[in-house]
Amino acid sequence: MIPTIRRWRRLVTATTAAVLTASALTFVASPAGAAPELLSQGRPVTASSTENGGTPASAAVDGNTGTRWSSAAADPQWLRVDLGTSTAISQVTLNWENAYARSFQLQTSADGNAWTTIATASGNVGVQNLTVSATTRYVRVHTTARATQYGVSLWEFQVFGVRNTSGPIVRVAEFLAECPYSHRLPDDPIVAPNLPGASHMHSFFGNRTTNAHSTTQSLLAGTSNCSPGVDLSSYWVPTLYADNQPVEPTGTTFYYLGEGVRDDVIARIQPFPLGLRVVAGNAKATAPDASTIARWSCLHAGHVGASKDFVNCPAGTMLESYLDFPQCWNGRDLDSPDHKSHMAYPVNADCPSTHPVPVPKLRQVLRYPVSGDPARFRLASGGGFTMHGDFFNAWPEAELARRVRDCINPIIKCGADGRP
Repeated sequence: MIPTIRRWRRLVTATTAAVLTASALTFVASPAGAAPELLSQGRPVTASSTENGGTPASAAVDGNTGTRWSSAAADPQWLRVDLGTSTAISQVTLNWENAYARSFQLQTSADGNAWTTIATASGNVGVQNLTVSATTRYVRVHTTARATQYGVSLWEFQVFGVRNTSGPIVRVAEFLAECPYSHRLPDDPIVAPNLPGASHMHSFFGNRTTNAHSTTQSLLAGTSNCSPGVDLSSYWVPTLYADNQPVEPTGTTFYYLGEGVRDDVIARIQPFPLGLRVVAGNAKATAPDASTIARWSCLHAGHVGASKDFVNCPAGTMLESYLDFPQCWNGRDLDSPDHKSHMAYPVNADCPSTHPVPVPKLRQVLRYPVSGDPARFRLASGGGFTMHGDFFNAWPEAELARRVRDCINPIIKCGADGRP
């Protein structure tokens, strides 16, 4: 842990020139008169590791200089941001905490797998601006040596450039929220409301105030670590254990999608009603069966294949969990006795007559920094086939309605800000 005095020390501006390798750069011509804009804020971000749940990768792209990403105390480390589409970039700004990188590389990639180094530099405490010229979708800071005994830590990781507005709209009905790990409690305000300690251990994301007593009103009065911060919803899953030690995901993305139904059904998707509670998966499953909704896979190791139970991920990869929530609502109830009957999955690409109201499909994607023998892993609820997710909707109604109207209904891919 970094001493408190290092956290409140005011940052000083220190600009360090990058050592650029001209042969590694792809030079692009920006549109005449186009001013660089901040491209990375609120975009999906992944890190090699995190120091703890209070320093997630998403904190480096949330626009808040009071929050930060901090890695484990080892070399090397990396932080990667996905700009969403191939984009001309002109500057990268790193706002280092006292635990800076003595040496690092800026790297770009078209697919998130093959990386090209476009700059090599030495870090320093404070703000560091690097001028670059490249066209890329993914940008990564890859640190090779720490300046302190601690990990490396960034208040902000900012990528500037000229957004490509001349290309075609990406026809995917989607917006998202990046909501990192917040806290852990043996509580469940949906299944066991007002009964603290009555549940198995859960890992909570998004709303920082969630506990057994949470209500719609308490969530709306709380705070969120999501990007966007207006999403006050709460998301939770059973805690993952590796060798009986809790492990929290370093990548936590919640996609709101229109897929799974016909285009004419997408056009009539409505926002979730405020206070809607949804549970997906079966915490009481005794083996992989039809109630096992979640899938396990490996980041950057697609050859392993997806499974209803834990998989053996190669070294250097991460264990991933995918979970799709039902997207058809009965139009009346915010919850039901079994916490599932008021919702349904589509049938033949449409919502059944019993649940006629289409709502966004919530897809939960979690990436855990573990790999190897799946016998080492368990969930607080049991085997990997018991993976389940809970969602308590506390989006401000106008914000959610705008995203559904502008992104889902017209089938347009949007980012965390709810814009293409």
